[in-house]
Amino acid sequence: MTESPTPPPLVLASQSPRRAELIGRLGLQFETLPADIDESYFSGETPSQHAERLSREKAQKIAGERPDALVVGSDTIVVVDGDVLGKPRDVEHAVQMLMRLSGREHEVHTGVAVALGKRVESSLERVKVRFRALDEAACREYVATGEPMDKAGAYGIQGFGSALVEGIEGDYFAVMGLPVVRMLDMIARFGWRYGFGTLVRAEP
Repeated sequence: MTESPTPPPLVLASQSPRRAELIGRLGLQFETLPADIDESYFSGETPSQHAERLSREKAQKIAGERPDALVVGSDTIVVVDGDVLGKPRDVEHAVQMLMRLSGREHEVHTGVAVALGKRVESSLERVKVRFRALDEAACREYVATGEPMDKAGAYGIQGFGSALVEGIEGDYFAVMGLPVVRMLDMIARFGWRYGFGTLVRAEP
């Protein structure tokens, strides 16, 4: 009986605990190697273009160090009224962000890329998220948990922040920071499909 080929190592080019959690839920063995890149905007670059480009650059940076591995890069941006909401600088900034999102719809743009050697595949997910109406006291109470402080847009949909969200149109996991199905589709383009807990050689 022929043994199944061994898949390449899987590397997450991010220090995000949410992205690591999502890959971990799939039962896949992986390692984490955060990519240190310049995240400045290019002139005329849209939020969608920026998120996808950064995901590619993260994957390519680590693939240059680990050419033997399938490297996953991802980047998430929150946009409201055309303005990008990054991670809050401090408590007051977080409260301001949440008040701005209160009772409104905003967009989450998450780029994801997979690289192996010099080859890279990338894609982008756009998700619409609607917040329920919040008063300042509720925003401060949420910020006091500490959860928003390391997250774009100052909320985490998978945690206490789930109580802020009234509706979502699109990929929930993209809002968490990693569109899982899109990632697996791209890994399959490199010849490895998800076998529920492992990667197996895809049929040609």
